[in-house]
Amino acid sequence: MKAIVGLLALVVLLSFSACSDSTGKPSYLFKPAPKEGLAAKVGSMEITNAELADGIESDLFEAETKVFEIKFARLKSLLLQKYMDKDPRKKGISNDEFLEKYIAKEVVISDKEIDAFIKDQNIPAEHINPQVREKIKNYLEMERKKEAVDKWIAEQTKKDPVEVYIPKPRRPTFPVEVGNAPTTGAKDAKVTIIEFSDFQCPFCAKGADILKEIKKKYGNKVLVAFKNFPLPFHNHAEQAAVAGLCANEQGSDYFWKMHDEMFANQDSLDAEGLKKTAKKIGLKSEAFEKCLSENKFLAQVKADMEQGKNVKVKSTPTFFINGQLINGAQPMDVFAEIIDEELAR
Repeated sequence: MKAIVGLLALVVLLSFSACSDSTGKPSYLFKPAPKEGLAAKVGSMEITNAELADGIESDLFEAETKVFEIKFARLKSLLLQKYMDKDPRKKGISNDEFLEKYIAKEVVISDKEIDAFIKDQNIPAEHINPQVREKIKNYLEMERKKEAVDKWIAEQTKKDPVEVYIPKPRRPTFPVEVGNAPTTGAKDAKVTIIEFSDFQCPFCAKGADILKEIKKKYGNKVLVAFKNFPLPFHNHAEQAAVAGLCANEQGSDYFWKMHDEMFANQDSLDAEGLKKTAKKIGLKSEAFEKCLSENKFLAQVKADMEQGKNVKVKSTPTFFINGQLINGAQPMDVFAEIIDEELAR
């Protein structure tokens, strides 16, 4: 009954707030905004662009990124064509012939490379046959030819860089405070990375590996802070979050040791497993166990989660690099690009 009432209310609201045409569908007029920042207007009711974007910032960024990538791929294709046409060796031969003869002439895929790909991708031996090997060879050839094209264009643009006027999408940025989160790195670092994570999440374990790479590459140039965002369907995640903060109480070095051990042993996050891990890394067992049993830092965990929701964290891991949002355990070069840009400011 409640569902029916809710549906009727929605229908009434739509009928009231928008004109309908003869088909019964709301009427929309697409026209220039009468003032800056306005997305829509009906009568005295206004919807701003800020309201429109609120809550869908990541979706918009991903969509804008796809459009940018399509345009940039087309740009590279046009550059390749124009540079080939400019080359005196191109006369009388096709694009494919020029590519094979001058750009990708050194691309040869060996059996060893095919074997290495099969091993790296963990393809079962029973699935391998001559046809599959040929498909793998063609795939590797295509990838190597792309690399050869990039290298060739790089040579053409070495003295005369390409000025690109297609605007790159800007990641959504949120004001995220470190607060009392466990940290590592210099407090006055130019770049702050805040991660919202879940110790029972397998993707978060990959995120932890990325942070290790970042620390190794950048050292004290970055400050890393860890915030807890245990997901409700992970039965030990909340307790593990409390355990990490109990370790942090005995020193930040202990937190990061506990952090690494919990991610490395995600099947040992029950109370007994956490106690064993605490003992293994040298924590004072009595103090740790008392802290854990009393849920001493549960309020801090809840506060982290509330803060995460306020800055649009929807899944784990989620990172903020000087406020710029990265969803998921993205490749290292995604992080490095933003960190390098921030360090260069």
